[in-house]
Amino acid sequence: MDIYQDTLFRDLEKLNYSVNESKVYLTLIKIGASLAGKISKEAQLDRSSTYNALKCLIQRGVVSTIYENKRTIYVPENPKKILDYYQEKEEIAKRIIPKLKEQFEFKKQKSSVKLFQGYKGLKTVFQDVIDSTNKSETYYVMGSEGFFSDKMPYYCPIFRKRKENKKIKTKMLIRQTRKKKSKGKYTEYKTVPSDVESPATINIYDNKVAIFVWEDTPQVILIENEKIKKTFENYFKFIWKNSKDLKL
Repeated sequence: MDIYQDTLFRDLEKLNYSVNESKVYLTLIKIGASLAGKISKEAQLDRSSTYNALKCLIQRGVVSTIYENKRTIYVPENPKKILDYYQEKEEIAKRIIPKLKEQFEFKKQKSSVKLFQGYKGLKTVFQDVIDSTNKSETYYVMGSEGFFSDKMPYYCPIFRKRKENKKIKTKMLIRQTRKKKSKGKYTEYKTVPSDVESPATINIYDNKVAIFVWEDTPQVILIENEKIKKTFENYFKFIWKNSKDLKL
């Protein structure tokens, strides 16, 4: 079997294991406790590369050593140690993130304009909506034409579920001709005349305005400015007040 085509090998790479670390670890799991020479032969690596990989694996806690007859034997640990290693990293991250956020907020610019391109960029902004909005605030959407669900059919339900789990209240303006089979939880809808087309979708939340442009390569302009956000919000509220309720 080609180790490079093995699913486990590719998954270890996703966990930031180097190619040699992955080869040595999978070899050790397969053959059991062994001397470095045997591991090197089975993994088809030179001695130096094998020793370096073993050293890194020991630091990760997935390999240990025992000494017999003045020889070092390398022993694979329970694979659960992989999870233990990352749980420890997670605890470290949880400890330092609040301190880093304090510095980030202090240095944070009062306003900014950013451009995100492609579907990964759009996901970044949609996740920012979830992270930045709490249930005491309202998330406003203007010009929804159904592009989100059409162009991102797998991610759209995930976003909506996360929004519902956080109980984010949403107000959405859509055209009268737009077909809606059901209403989203915590979401209110009103309609504007059918001739009011909107090639772009405007999202208003936190102190930000996100303008989604649904082209072949979609993009979103994210404006972070309290005054600009307030301007868009006021116009939204005016239109909302003069719009009709959605009838399903």
